[in-house]
Amino acid sequence: MSLRISIFDDNKNIRESIKMLLETVPDFQVVGAYCHVLDCVDDVKESKPDVVLMDIEMPGMTGIAALIKLKQEFPNIQVLMQTVFEDDDRVFDSICAGASGYILKNQLNTKLVDAIRELQFGGSPMSPSIARKVLTKLQSIPQHVRPDQAPDYHLTAREKDVLSCLVNGLSYKMIAAELNISYETVRSHVKKIYEKLHVASLTEMVAKAINQRIV
Repeated sequence: MSLRISIFDDNKNIRESIKMLLETVPDFQVVGAYCHVLDCVDDVKESKPDVVLMDIEMPGMTGIAALIKLKQEFPNIQVLMQTVFEDDDRVFDSICAGASGYILKNQLNTKLVDAIRELQFGGSPMSPSIARKVLTKLQSIPQHVRPDQAPDYHLTAREKDVLSCLVNGLSYKMIAAELNISYETVRSHVKKIYEKLHVASLTEMVAKAINQRIV
């Protein structure tokens, strides 16, 4: 089965170059290429990609803002950010907002296919320096609260079951098998959990569940 990929980049030459490169990979299928992100939710609904390649610098609305909207609507989608500078704080912000990784624009020709493969098999392509920043931020989150102080997010019993599985590192497919529910039902529960916990990424959701003893 082909891996479906959508591209969001306002530079026509880069967008077309990426499309041409990815189309040389037998099991990659480019299902959308867009010059802005103003309609990103509708675009993704229509193209149904597994992976989104998102430029951080986009006209009208930034790639990070688009990322947040996409993760709220499609929490399971993999988003690979592309940027010019590795040490840009916006890279860190995008990872915290739910991006699965990032790639430098000057590495697109040499590392893009490998980065997408890494996403495909559960990895998160990013430099050690950005990974350290993410870890530092997670460690700075206020630590465990007493059970009687834990806020009530009004999760249903099933949503708590799903969240507990996520905290334990289970994939969506594994959760479906564990709870004897469909994959789409898992996705639906995860979307509601994102909304109720007011989070934008899996990392943030798991950290919040652990630190606040939600499950």
